[in-house]
Amino acid sequence: MAEITVAESAGFCFGVDRAVKLCYQALEQHPHVATLGPIIHNQNVVDDLTRRGARIVDSIADLQPDECVVIRSHGVSAAVYDQLEQAGNPYVDATCPFVAKIHRIVEEHTRAGDFILIAGDANHPEVAAIVGHCKGNCFVFESEEALNNFFQKNLVNSRKRLAIVAQTTYNILVWEKCLEALPKDNPNIMVYDTICHATQVRQSDADKLSRKSDLMIIVGGRHSSNTVKLYHVCNRNCRSYHIENSDELYTLDLGNAEKIGITAGASTPAHIIKEVQQTMTEIMDNNAVEEDINFAEALDQSFKKIHTGEKVKGTVCSVNDSEAIVDVGTKHTGYVPRSELTDDASKKPSDVVAVGDVLDLIVTKINDQEGIVTLSKKKVDEMKGFEEIIKAKDEEAVLEGTVSASVKGGVIINYAGVRVFIPASQSGLPRGAEMDSLVKTTQRFVILEVNEHRRRAVGSIKAVLKAEKDAAKEAFWETAEVGKTYKGEVKSLTSYGAFVDLGGIDGMVHISELSWKRIKHPSEVVKVGDYIEVYIKDLDKENNRISLGYKKQEDNPWEKFKANYKVGDEIDATIVSITPFGAFAQIIDGVDGLIHISQLADKRVENVKDIVSVGDVVRVKIIDIDIENKRISISMRALLEENNDADYED
Repeated sequence: MAEITVAESAGFCFGVDRAVKLCYQALEQHPHVATLGPIIHNQNVVDDLTRRGARIVDSIADLQPDECVVIRSHGVSAAVYDQLEQAGNPYVDATCPFVAKIHRIVEEHTRAGDFILIAGDANHPEVAAIVGHCKGNCFVFESEEALNNFFQKNLVNSRKRLAIVAQTTYNILVWEKCLEALPKDNPNIMVYDTICHATQVRQSDADKLSRKSDLMIIVGGRHSSNTVKLYHVCNRNCRSYHIENSDELYTLDLGNAEKIGITAGASTPAHIIKEVQQTMTEIMDNNAVEEDINFAEALDQSFKKIHTGEKVKGTVCSVNDSEAIVDVGTKHTGYVPRSELTDDASKKPSDVVAVGDVLDLIVTKINDQEGIVTLSKKKVDEMKGFEEIIKAKDEEAVLEGTVSASVKGGVIINYAGVRVFIPASQSGLPRGAEMDSLVKTTQRFVILEVNEHRRRAVGSIKAVLKAEKDAAKEAFWETAEVGKTYKGEVKSLTSYGAFVDLGGIDGMVHISELSWKRIKHPSEVVKVGDYIEVYIKDLDKENNRISLGYKKQEDNPWEKFKANYKVGDEIDATIVSITPFGAFAQIIDGVDGLIHISQLADKRVENVKDIVSVGDVVRVKIIDIDIENKRISISMRALLEENNDADYED
């Protein structure tokens, strides 16, 4: 039976334990709680906090009023603290005290004009927060090589006052090499050993345990920096697996390991470590019962021959940035280079496969002397994908894929590992349009041609768009009727109207139907991209023409005028234009009345401009209304005469 040992230092460190406890306390004390990013890099803990009501936000702008925000153990930049003060939200600072100490160090030194060197992963939130507390120049490096390159390119900086700190989970061995690389002729270098003591102990324990184990299980979040470093420490000494929880143990090939070690990252709770230990014990007990196998057969299997071009199955043992290492059931170590995992250059191996995955592979190269076999997942995917392409052409099926590149004469869509060429004429874009606009978009397409010998395919986006448009048109005409209301997008404007997409078919709103006011161009009312509510005024199915209305009767200013004004009313009106025969004054928006030159004053007027100017607000009396012809006569003179009569009577 296998011997299972758990490292004494495995699991929560002080800073992580403190952060998690503070988050649970916040949930008890505040009705609404959010964490600024995941509180720790452990999905099980994060999921539990989410179930209890703690939501995750990416920035201060995402917070709700009065929502209490918990700052995670990695810390945040000084700018985030300023934003929190401005927002006024209550907050709990769960920054690890050791991380906070680094913040104070870099703030003090950069204020004094010193240059800061930071050993760590520039993309890690802890390092980003440290950079955010620097008040001057700093440089982040991840390796001894990067540090040497920095000093070679910045000779001045190698002789000025420098302070060097490290991410709390930085690899101890790499840190020691970096310190050796520091310029020996500069007495003004201050070294701060900020690697967390718990990290040092954890990595040291993992190194010792893995040296005397056949197999190591490292438990922790996939994105946990310190857990990944533990995996690399252990993997140098023995076969190692990185898992998040006990369920993943069932997917691993534990082989005939007799001594198994378990360690865990700083973000892994004790109960998960215990579950892994118990599950591992159960699995090994079951394996012991089931191990009544033929030894000769097993031995023969280990010497099984494989050949270039052969299809094999491989189980992923580990994944790094350049390759996936797989077990193909022979004496060889299997390697799948990043370039042979996927066609998508933006994806890392860990985005494509995970430890425990069983892959269909093709042998591309064998080195018996070194015991290495190079394999390709991409070629198998291409074979399977091409079979799907052929089937799709035969069945005229619609496929969906992402446009990966713009090439001469069209674009390329990646579908199931197969590059499908879409000619510009089949792209669905207007003639002469830039094909780059389609790159990184998801498109639906059909297969037009397949060359099985050259394993190439030609597709069409345009054919799908046309079929969808034809179907939409047919559906529209089946239900369309005068008076029916639609919500559509304004697709284009002309001098005489606006064209609106009703869902696969366009209708036109004439300029006279856009507004009750007289307008010079449709852009005064709508713009391309607007979603507006329209109704059908007229249908001409034979010529595929749809006339639309936009202005509504209840918005008709003449109806409003008719409901609220009558002959004899005295009102204020604004002069909007002047003619030789009088002045037009706005009564309400969209309704003007005419003050005839004879109605401007109680005396003869030679020039309208002698009495009024555009913009003047004048008091007038409505003396005539002709709704049918939309004419209103108003008078200033009538009011002057009434005032004169009143004075005479007095």
